[in-house]
Amino acid sequence: MFLSEAEQELSAAYLKQGYVIQPVADVEALTWIRTQIINLIVANLEINSQQYPDELLLNSIHEHVSVAQLNDFRLSIIREMNTQPLFRLMYFRVAKPYLETLVGNELSMQLRVNFSIQYPGDNSSLLPVHADTWSGDSPFEVVVWLPLVDCYGTKAMYILPPPASVSLNSEFKARAGSSSEDLYHAIALDIRWLSVKYGEVLLFNQGLPHGNRINQESETRWSMNCRFKGVFTPYGDKKIGEFFEPITLRAASQAGMKYNLPQL
Repeated sequence: MFLSEAEQELSAAYLKQGYVIQPVADVEALTWIRTQIINLIVANLEINSQQYPDELLLNSIHEHVSVAQLNDFRLSIIREMNTQPLFRLMYFRVAKPYLETLVGNELSMQLRVNFSIQYPGDNSSLLPVHADTWSGDSPFEVVVWLPLVDCYGTKAMYILPPPASVSLNSEFKARAGSSSEDLYHAIALDIRWLSVKYGEVLLFNQGLPHGNRINQESETRWSMNCRFKGVFTPYGDKKIGEFFEPITLRAASQAGMKYNLPQL
């Protein structure tokens, strides 16, 4: 292995835990993302931004938008952000060196970044336990999960570590039960709740069971997630051009893809 010591340590942690949590690689990119979102919120709700520091506004958004309005509000933010030409570039930059270590330097990126807004006590934004590979995603994908506020306890997400996941896979039929709730209770003692602060980024293996529960904290969770994979690694149901787009294709690959042998 020709990886540096730091790269080997990051890789070992990812393989052992199924995830890594690191400081964002580009603070300016993170600040740009959160500023754009704050501006959209202020414009959408006609709030006086001087009265609400960014952190307070995000954490207390449940005081300004009802549960009934939440999905439309979330979708409007998603649409606006995903139309901004710099958004995906900035998102990539917050995790670039970690992706290059864990995945490679020729990357495909999901075409649209996803948003999650989870209110305290709200059961309408739950993500039941699942692994993305169970529904046809490629096991070669890595999810970059970026919080816009400090996420902890039930305000965050959980993941089933690799050893417990291997055990579950070998006994899945016996342990899965008849619903995702049955499955959650079958693994509840083995899951790991993740704490990810604003200014940190989580990269995790979406082939491991993960999800969230009702947010029992007093603050709203704001997080984003986006999948990345090696351009030339196998694709699942989500194809290049439809779901993924190459973002760092190197010159030798471009030349090789265009190469034709001479006609004899």
